[in-house]
Amino acid sequence: MRTLDKFKGCLIGGAAGDALGYAVEFLSEDEIFGKYGPAGIASYDAGRGRISDDTQLTMFTSAGLLLGTPEYSSGVFEGYPHFLAMAYEDWYGTQTESYPLKSTSVKLAAMPEMFSRRAPGNTCLSSLEHYHRFHEYGSIRDRINHSKGCGGVMRCAPVGLYFCDSPFTIEQSDRLGAESAAITHGHSLGFMPAALLAHIVRRLAEDDTSILNAVEDAVDTLKRIYPSIFHLPHLVSRMQKAVSLAGDAGVEDLAGIRQLGKGFTGDEAIAIAVFCAIRHGDDFDAAIRAAVNHGGDSDSTGAICGNIVGAKIGYDAIPAKYKTDLELHDTICALAENLRDDKNTVLWTYAHDVDPSCDLFERYRTDFVEGQTFAEYQRDVRKFLTTAAGPLTPDAALDLMEKQANLIREAFDEKIPAHTLAVEITRE
Repeated sequence: MRTLDKFKGCLIGGAAGDALGYAVEFLSEDEIFGKYGPAGIASYDAGRGRISDDTQLTMFTSAGLLLGTPEYSSGVFEGYPHFLAMAYEDWYGTQTESYPLKSTSVKLAAMPEMFSRRAPGNTCLSSLEHYHRFHEYGSIRDRINHSKGCGGVMRCAPVGLYFCDSPFTIEQSDRLGAESAAITHGHSLGFMPAALLAHIVRRLAEDDTSILNAVEDAVDTLKRIYPSIFHLPHLVSRMQKAVSLAGDAGVEDLAGIRQLGKGFTGDEAIAIAVFCAIRHGDDFDAAIRAAVNHGGDSDSTGAICGNIVGAKIGYDAIPAKYKTDLELHDTICALAENLRDDKNTVLWTYAHDVDPSCDLFERYRTDFVEGQTFAEYQRDVRKFLTTAAGPLTPDAALDLMEKQANLIREAFDEKIPAHTLAVEITRE
C-alpha cells in the first residue's frame, strides 16, 4: 500500500517525536518531571515544534534517495550510498558554512531554514568532514570509524518508505538501510539497527500488519542478512528484551526504558523506540510521550518511535497538536509525496522483465558489448528504459539499440558514461 497517508505519517510522525524530545534532550529525568509535571512533556515546548538534526538528516536522506538510480549487483545496492553521501555532505555544509552554499547537490540545501544548527552529532560531523575533504565515505566493507551512536538509525526511515511495493526485495532495502548508516557510523551496532528500522517501516507501509509482527520479521531477516557479525546476538537479545518488556503489563514505561538503556547508541535507540511503539501502537500521543520522557537521547528515540507508529497509523490519525506548528511541516510533507511519486517507480516496473533470457540481453552481449556481465547489462538497460520521455518496453528499447548500434559500440570504446549514452539513444 504505497499510500501518501503512510508516507506522510512516517515522516511527520518522526519529526513530531523528534520535536517533542528535542526540548528535553539534555535534561535529566528529575529535571524533566520537575519542569513539566509527573507526566513529563506532553506538547511542544512554548507551542512550537522545533526539529533537531535527526529530522534534518532524515530529510536529507529523502533527498539523497530522490537523486539516485537503482544500480546494484548481487543484491547489494551500490549507487544509492553515493547519492546519500552527496546529500549528507550538503547537510554538513548547512551546519558548518553560511547561507548560501556555493554549490549543492539537493534543493534542500538551498533553503535558508536548513541552516539551523540543532545539536548535530559529532560522529556525523567528523565523518562528513572527511567525505567533504577526501571524497571517501564509510561502508560496511570499509568502515570509517567504530562509532555505534544512534546517528545512523535515526535518519533512515525514508529507505523503508521509498522501496515499499517495489520489485526489490526487503532484504535489499534492509541492506541499503544499513549502508546508509555506515556512511558515518562504522560499528555494527551503529548500522545494523538502521536495517531493522528500514525493514519495520517498509513492512508497515506496504502491509496491513502489526508493529509486533513487523519487528519480529525484521529481527529474523537481520539474522539471515548478517549471520556472522560479532554483535548480532547482542542486538537480537536487546530487541527480544524490548518486545518482552512491551508485553509485560507490570512494567511501567519509564521502568522498561531504563532496562533498555538511554538511547545514545543505535541498539539502545531502536530498542526503546520499539518498546514504546509496540506498547502504544494505536495511540501516537502515548507512544511518543513514552519515548521522550526519560533521561537519555529523547529526540532520537522519539523520532524513531514516531517513524514507526506514523507508518502504521498514517498521517490523518496523528493528533492535530503534533502537526500544527511543527517546523518545516509542509516541506516534510512535500518530501513524503516526492518519495511516493518518484519516477524511479517507472523503472521498477521493468525490474522483472529484463532478465538473462530476454532477447535484449543476448543482442546486447553478443552484438554490442561483448563480454558484458548481466549486472552491467541490467544497469545500463534500466537506464535506457527510463531515460526516454515515456515508458519503454524491452522490445522498444531493443529497437532503439539496433538503430543506434554504432553509437553504442563507439560509446563503450570511448568509455562514454552509460547515462550519457542512454540520453543519446533515446533522443529520437
